[in-house]
Amino acid sequence: MFLKQDKRPNGRIYLSIVKSFRDPVTKKNKQKAVKSIGFYDELIHQYEDPIAHFKEVAKEMTENEDVVRRVELSLDLEETLAVGTNDVKNIGFSALSKVYHELGIHTFMINRERGMKAALPLNNILKLLVYERILNPCSKWVAHGNREHYLENFDFPLESVYRALPVFARHKDRLLQDLHEQVSLKYGRDTSNVFYDVTNYYFHKEEESDMVRKGMAKDRKGKPIIQMGLLLDKAGLPITYKLFPGNTTDYETLLPILSELKANYRLDRVVVVADKGLNSGTNKAYNILKGDGYIFSRSIRGTKASKEIKEYVLDEKGYRWLGDDFKIKSRIYPTEITVRDENDKPVKVSIDEKHLVFYSEKYARRTRHKRNEAITKALGLINSPSRYAKAESFGAMKYIVGLKLDKKTGEMTPARKNVIPKLDESLIQEEEKYDGYYSIVTSELHLTDDEIIQKYQDLWRIEETFKITKTQLKTRPTYVWSEGGIEGHFLTCFLSLLILRILELKTKGLYSIEKMIDALSKANVFHLDANYYKAVFYNDVLECIDTHIGTKLNQKYRTLEDLKKMVADTK
Repeated sequence: MFLKQDKRPNGRIYLSIVKSFRDPVTKKNKQKAVKSIGFYDELIHQYEDPIAHFKEVAKEMTENEDVVRRVELSLDLEETLAVGTNDVKNIGFSALSKVYHELGIHTFMINRERGMKAALPLNNILKLLVYERILNPCSKWVAHGNREHYLENFDFPLESVYRALPVFARHKDRLLQDLHEQVSLKYGRDTSNVFYDVTNYYFHKEEESDMVRKGMAKDRKGKPIIQMGLLLDKAGLPITYKLFPGNTTDYETLLPILSELKANYRLDRVVVVADKGLNSGTNKAYNILKGDGYIFSRSIRGTKASKEIKEYVLDEKGYRWLGDDFKIKSRIYPTEITVRDENDKPVKVSIDEKHLVFYSEKYARRTRHKRNEAITKALGLINSPSRYAKAESFGAMKYIVGLKLDKKTGEMTPARKNVIPKLDESLIQEEEKYDGYYSIVTSELHLTDDEIIQKYQDLWRIEETFKITKTQLKTRPTYVWSEGGIEGHFLTCFLSLLILRILELKTKGLYSIEKMIDALSKANVFHLDANYYKAVFYNDVLECIDTHIGTKLNQKYRTLEDLKKMVADTK
């Protein structure tokens, strides 16, 4: 605050104490009177030197404000908003900024900026895309439009965002390796068990390309997709990912990502835990030849399961009952797999692996419930086939005999003339035999049955992770088209996922990621007057984040200087 001497048209000088502030809309410095004093020619009779006296008063007011932190604001109820006013700023991103900078992502990106011929603020662009992907998942265009919501230097054109995506893609592999080292150093990383699975994401277009292809989409929307294989460590923190063409089968994705993992991340022996979609002789052989291990589930129904396996599952001999609703048994059993010799010819080799089978009454009830839902849908298809579209028939068609799907029209029609569609009762009876049974195979012969089940059950982490990418982060539908743009988009999603998982780790898992995102997105301040802002939301989730991350999201009133310091302290 300082003394302002305002010379009026009549020549008289009016004294007031004013404070400078930066207008949040125009970004220009402005002044606001905080104390009116009076005309100099009247004050000269009261003070020996009015100028010197009130300069001292202004100085004392500044010092008192710094100490007491109390100010009085005057509001003009007739004041109107200028077009383009945005008086709300998000401060929840400061928790994300803390993790972003702890991981050293800013250092990595700034170093890449220095090596570029054309100036491109890679670090600031990446920060904006990551913050928006977490707090307000949207298109790149919308994300750029939201840049004013943050107290960061996001002053770059939309064109720079699209130019940056392929640059991110070029540096992806090195960045992920760097992040692996940072996570290992700062948070600890256990890779003795790694969890792997594959999912796919659809695109907002119909055209296909080398990477974007139509395949077995899990959402069954019929759109072109891209496959992503994701690898997590034992704690559920993402390690790396790899994109594959949409028509790649799940089991074909494991070898490429494991090869890169071992080569680039300098890992010792790892045990891959994965679902039955990754269970193939080739994948088993690779793990064994590389000195690694595997824990896979396997099919016990249909043609994928041998007669011997089915008989072993249903044979009561060897089961141990643990309570009234759960039984388990296991065996060491020779299994034949195919490997390639020095001439690249397939050779069959016998290995020992542990087979574990268990029965759960809870699992049986869930299986029966899901099948009954499909049978109900099948009956609807039989009675009124024209009412159901292709997507609606998923899971029900296999229980119907005499009905086929016309791939061109998407309509249900009788398989042959004079054939009445009906339920496949024999299939239903066959499936009922295996309700409640589950089977796991592993190379880890020394593990107990309980240890194998526990390691496999931890696979829920990756299933939950994929759910987060598709719901909270809204990775799909994908709007970018070029290969570099696609890779850059998925890199921002991966980084967002990693930051959220670390935030979850640092807060002891007390709140779900969904609740943390919701709270951080509501942690906003709005402009009161001059340089003053007021926080508008605080709950137990933000209190937990403040406690474990070191943020101060509970402060009700803040100056612009305070807010900038809060952001700076996260870097």
